[in-house]
Amino acid sequence: MQWGSWAEFWAMGGYGLYVWGSFAVTLLCMAGEMVSLISTERAARKHDGEKA
Repeated sequence: MQWGSWAEFWAMGGYGLYVWGSFAVTLLCMAGEMVSLISTERAARKHDGEKA
């Protein structure tokens, strides 16, 4: 596809809301997964430190 302007690019032929919304949801899920993994790792390290 070729776009004549940035506005056409962001509109994505009328599907821009779906396309960019999908990217946003994916990014939020990936960020949430990272936060979850980091907090789980910190809790595991804290728990292991209490055992020793």
